[in-house]
Amino acid sequence: MPDFPFPLMIFAAGFGTRMGRLTADRPKPLIPVAGRALIDHALAVGQKAGVTRTVVNTHYLADQMAAHLAARGIAISHEAGPILETGGGLKAALPLLGDGPVAILNSDGIWTGANPLLELAAAWDGSRMEALLLLLPLADTLAHGPKGDFRLATDGRISRGEGGEDHVYIGAQILHPARIKATPDSVFSLNKPWSGMIAAGTAFGLIHQGGWCDVGHPEGIAAAEALLHSAPHD
Repeated sequence: MPDFPFPLMIFAAGFGTRMGRLTADRPKPLIPVAGRALIDHALAVGQKAGVTRTVVNTHYLADQMAAHLAARGIAISHEAGPILETGGGLKAALPLLGDGPVAILNSDGIWTGANPLLELAAAWDGSRMEALLLLLPLADTLAHGPKGDFRLATDGRISRGEGGEDHVYIGAQILHPARIKATPDSVFSLNKPWSGMIAAGTAFGLIHQGGWCDVGHPEGIAAAEALLHSAPHD
């Protein structure tokens, strides 16, 4: 398999408050799903895609994350002060990631079917895209909730804010970091640069060819394990 053409950022710094007591003594990415820590499911996606450079950000109970990732060739972007949110976390990690487009995975999702990173890389067109987000129709998601995130146009562009958001962002994307670097704040969500990209017509979506489950709350664990159990195994 050829090397994956982008560095990979895995978001793993959140407090995991929706997990309740499960994160009282461990960070959310270390919660087991089907016998494997959530972060290891995300790392496996990267490994199977041929990723050669991976950065994981940490904050809550960071020593546990560091111990879990030790000697695995993974760079850690530790957020020692206030939590930086997704945009700020990516901005802080850019010295470890480089200047070009970055692949991103959330650590609290489970994907089945096609490899999310390979799907995104195959569809990426840097001449017209600043972001390419992996999506599913709301009805096809598990444990996510009743609301979608974006509308998806026939030309692949995404939009939001006028109602009818019937597609869900499922925690995988390729993003060019120029707007991240240009944001003066240190703490901000990726929603801020996404909005600028949507306005510029450079934010696109891609439908995932497979399943996805949100494991942001305890009920998502059983749903994710059922999804994995039902998926074909290679």
